[in-house]
Amino acid sequence: MSAALSLALFAGLPLATARAETAAAPATGAGAGSAAAGEKVFMKCRACHQIGEGAKHLVGPELNGLIGRKAGTVEGYRFSDAMKNSSLTWDAATLRDYLKNPRAKVTGTRMIFVGLPKDKDIDDLLAYVGQFGADGKKKP
Repeated sequence: MSAALSLALFAGLPLATARAETAAAPATGAGAGSAAAGEKVFMKCRACHQIGEGAKHLVGPELNGLIGRKAGTVEGYRFSDAMKNSSLTWDAATLRDYLKNPRAKVTGTRMIFVGLPKDKDIDDLLAYVGQFGADGKKKP
């Protein structure tokens, strides 16, 4: 049983409510990251990517609304054929694999970044990027 489910049941919530709240929790993998720490990790990404209100494409696409988006579909950015044809949807698990080693996950990607070796950095980065909706505003 997940910790969130156990806590919800302990708090006296009905099982259906407990399950719904558990399902709504972000699926970031081993540990939930820190958005504040992720903002620092994002400094490694800023040479090529922007995120937030007013973000624009640079060497790489802007990253607003990334989680849940199909890879290679941001309007106005010219993706590699490898990325457009990857059939990936950016969820936590897919991003985790990609951020570890982009070229291994999408052979033929133009992304030259070698990856993030530390799981904590990836957790933090996912927490940071996950805050932003497609409009570039932070989610409430």
